[in-house]
This record gives sequence, C-alpha cells and structure tokens, in this order.
Amino acid sequence: MIRQVDNPILEIHDLSVAYERKPVLWDVDLSLPEGQLIGIIGPNGAGKSTLLKAIMGLLPLNSGYIQINGKPLEDMRHKISYVPQRESVDWDFPTSVYEVVMMGRYGQLGLFNRPKKADKEIVMDSLRKVGMDNYKDRQISQLSGGQQQRVFLARALAQQADIYFMDEPFAGVDAATEKAIIKLLGEMSAQNKTVIVVHHDLQSVAKYFDWIILLNMRLVASGPINEAFTPELLQETYGGKLTLLTEISDLIQKHRFPNRE
Repeated sequence: MIRQVDNPILEIHDLSVAYERKPVLWDVDLSLPEGQLIGIIGPNGAGKSTLLKAIMGLLPLNSGYIQINGKPLEDMRHKISYVPQRESVDWDFPTSVYEVVMMGRYGQLGLFNRPKKADKEIVMDSLRKVGMDNYKDRQISQLSGGQQQRVFLARALAQQADIYFMDEPFAGVDAATEKAIIKLLGEMSAQNKTVIVVHHDLQSVAKYFDWIILLNMRLVASGPINEAFTPELLQETYGGKLTLLTEISDLIQKHRFPNRE
C-alpha cells in the first residue's frame, strides 16, 4: 500500500543506496504530504537512517533523485533541517548551549557574518520552546541526554526550515522530554511544517504520527496511519522479527488511535 500524493512536499524516485556494493535501500519511490508528522519504522538494518541521510544529500545515491516542492535538493537545502542521532554527536566539544543553537542560523547568516538582533531573538525563542533557555550558558557536555536532545531540537527550530528530518529523537530520553518533544512536533505540524522521524517504538506510532512509512530495505508501505499501520503490513515489514505483533494487532483492530495531547 503506497499512497501517492498530489502536490507533495517531498518526492523520491527510484532511490537506491549501497555501502561497498551491498544494497541498503532498493528502488524506493514515494511522495509525502506537507504539514504532517511522518514516522519511518522498520527492523534494525532496514535502512531508516540511510534514507534520511540520502534525502539530505549526505550519502551518494546509486540511482534515483529527490525533489522538494518540485525542485532539486541542491536548490532547497535552506528549507530543510536535520537532527541526527544523539550518539553520533561529539558532546565533549567545548561549546555552550546558546552557541549550538546559534549554529542553526548560519545558513541564513553565512559563516563570517555576525548574528543580528533578530537572530539572537530566534535563538532564545527556540530555546524557550524546548525549555532550555535557563541553560543557555551551560556547556553541552554538562547536560543530560534528554537536555542534549532538546538543544539539538532548538538548533533545528532556529533554522526555520519547512521540512525537519529527525533520527530517533526519542531514543534515550526521559518521559518528560519525550512528552515535550512530541508536543513541540505537534505544534510544528500545526504550523504546516513537515516533520519526518525515524522511530522504533511501535506502541506509540499510532499516537504520535499522522502518516507512516514502513521500510525494510525496500518500501513496504507509505500512507495515512489508519491505512498503512496494519497487522498485515507490519508482518510484511518485520517478518519473524516482530515479537509484539499480537499486541499491536489488538491496538489496531480496536481503532485505538488516541489524539496527540
């Protein structure tokens, strides 16, 4: 089940990626709607993070192309933002919370221009939105994992992009941070921002996302949560690796798709 979208914000055509000739993604072809919270799920090694990096132009493609609002990626980089996995970041780098978030403004400023008053206001507003404004002078190495993740979300907000790519933003964070993050993502979606998230917790998928992508090296499904998040498509995606299928099936069959708080 792959739903095609009229006037998509993101189009991917025949995308294939390989590492040292070993295929990681194969013939991915999809279109995504604007202003939605979109989850990418699949087993370990399915190519979820690879898909984000390929869309961002961080990996070479073996085939295919990507368009954002009908334009090549190269013309739209200023419209996209990326929050990597927290484990991939050097948190010992000597810089403050404020300086990390200000990095989100460099695309607008240029590397050699000094921040203006408006840039400083955007940075502080972004920090307030994630509840980290009181930590602006703290070194990032002194923060907890949840606080570090909030800082990277603030940096993404400071970019004022149209599409946000996030690689497992809920991994390793406390319950309060997870609740704060999903509330923020909901607010972004309400402002017609498109948020695409690699996610691993199947039990929260129906609560968190409007649209879901099921991936296992190839695209299994892409569509609204009530169409694509089904036991049959989950079984096709995970196969024998899905140990929670019965519980997830009960959730789906009872139509328990609670609204985001």
